Amino acid sequence: MRLRIGRIALGAAGLLWLAACATLSTPDNPFAKTTDKTTDSPKSPAEGGKTADTTGSVDKPPDSPFAAPMLGDNPNDDLSIGKKYFRQGSYGLAERHFRKAVELHPRDAESWVDLAAAYDKLRRFDLADRAYDQAAKLIGASPELMNNRGFSYLLRGDYRRARETLLAAQARDPKNPYIANNLRLLAESERKAKQLN
Repeated sequence: MRLRIGRIALGAAGLLWLAACATLSTPDNPFAKTTDKTTDSPKSPAEGGKTADTTGSVDKPPDSPFAAPMLGDNPNDDLSIGKKYFRQGSYGLAERHFRKAVELHPRDAESWVDLAAAYDKLRRFDLADRAYDQAAKLIGASPELMNNRGFSYLLRGDYRRARETLLAAQARDPKNPYIANNLRLLAESERKAKQLN
């Protein structure tokens, strides 16, 4: 009887010790401590971060019914992890995390836009179109969304649709530097295409 009570007490002590450990795993590193600051946590749009570094940003409107609470603020949620991989150029891993984010939060437009940007980089334009359509259902044809979609057309070599979409975005937000930059990229791409022909 004493041996059984001793084993139970030893097991309980071990469980208490494990519970007090600060080694909770993260999707990036199953052995990382939660108190470690070895990885850069991406900034949320509220902190001045942006969505797709190459194409612009889509900020969640304050008090939007479509924005998931705190999504992107936690450095270990799928949206933040996807953004980190996207910035590193690991578009397949970024796509996986963005896809999980939209599965968990289907009414979060930022996750849909980021998923579309990852599909663009993977040259899966059919899937990118679906993700852009989902984002448009949530936030409408915002200048940021139109900018990203215009950049997608640019990547495809569809210069006519890229120009139409980017000019429509610029008409809504004339001072947006991302739209202006994508229009410059479009002009350069068209110039290079003419030189090759």
